[in-house]
Amino acid sequence: MSGPGLPIMMKAAAPVLPRPLDLRGVPPRLIRREVAPRRTKIWEFSTNLHCSIIGTCLSTAELRQVLRKLGPGTEGRSDHDLHATAVAMAAHRDDAARQLNKVLDHRHKLAISQFSKASTEEAVRALWREAVRRGDIPGAYWAALTHPLATQPLVREVFGEVHMLSHLVGAANRADIRRLCLLETEKAALEDKLQRQQQALHQAVVSRDAQIRDLRQALTQHIVQGAAEGRAADGDALRGLVGDLERRLSADSRRRAAVEERLAAAQAALAQEHAVRLAAEAERDAMRRELAAVETALAPVAESGGARPETCLEGVRLLYVGGRPNQMAPMRDAAERLGVAFLHHDGGVENHTGLLPGLVSQSDVVLFPVDCISHEAMQAVKSLCRQGGKRYIPLRSASITSLLAAMHAADLRQPPVLAA
Repeated sequence: MSGPGLPIMMKAAAPVLPRPLDLRGVPPRLIRREVAPRRTKIWEFSTNLHCSIIGTCLSTAELRQVLRKLGPGTEGRSDHDLHATAVAMAAHRDDAARQLNKVLDHRHKLAISQFSKASTEEAVRALWREAVRRGDIPGAYWAALTHPLATQPLVREVFGEVHMLSHLVGAANRADIRRLCLLETEKAALEDKLQRQQQALHQAVVSRDAQIRDLRQALTQHIVQGAAEGRAADGDALRGLVGDLERRLSADSRRRAAVEERLAAAQAALAQEHAVRLAAEAERDAMRRELAAVETALAPVAESGGARPETCLEGVRLLYVGGRPNQMAPMRDAAERLGVAFLHHDGGVENHTGLLPGLVSQSDVVLFPVDCISHEAMQAVKSLCRQGGKRYIPLRSASITSLLAAMHAADLRQPPVLAA
């Protein structure tokens, strides 16, 4: 996130006339002309904003569709690669950036229309806060940033709120794990309920069919007996019996329809719970794999009472770029316990980016968390690794568990992979 001294938004300079004009003979009413304010274009923003604009205001499917029209191949590329490509495109005033700007305007035209009614900076801020309260972030974010009355402090305030919301998403993942246990319990209860309803429906159908057979036999027997005793005398009784049979059959049909309706509702609920459970199980399995790798990596340390375990990582020089400053000390300690020489560069926050080439040349492998590093630093690391024949490994997050899992799961001595 940009600090107080980091520019958030860039505005185009005023055009310079090639030579002075002699306006002495022109009436003043023809000289003065009010220039209507206009909305800011995406290439006029600082590159510090492009990442959050692309990531917040366009879904991955929309971004993939836009890039497919602009020419770069999208097949086989990850969502992260496409995001980085779009962020790079947004910085240049060309056809690609204009197309991105056009897609954003079209995608969020309703929010832009709502924000266009704001005639003061405070009115823009009020609309933004109302959108945050409703949870309608993407359109309001684009409309607020590009509004003609959006000042530097307002842009910085809106950007900061979106940045902090991204951290809340990570915290929500922990609640998803807890919900998984509840979903599994609910699934078992729904399956048991569905089985009971199916059994009840089967029994109801069997009972109804048996009743129909009995009633038909009774009717046949009664008809035969009535024929012997005289059709005229038994006509009214026979009609009453038929009416009673029809009423009982109608009641059975209604009960069966109600049971079938409840069964369909239960099956729909079970299908929905099954889809939610599959998604939660996929995330749970990924976390379990990472946890297993970390536990395997830490087991020798626990057994040896804190002594350095025997490991194939002895002497490996590891460069960690980015991350959070308060996690560097425990990360360094964990790496050194495995015999790894731990080097760190914060990606340009306080450390000068000119130090990166020297650190990359000293290391055997470079790791960086994709959620806590700037695009400029990440691209610089990839370029330096390709030039120096060094291997780099993107990490899922800036947590120490991701670092330990990578050191345990990956052979850090294997030849580098120079793919983009």
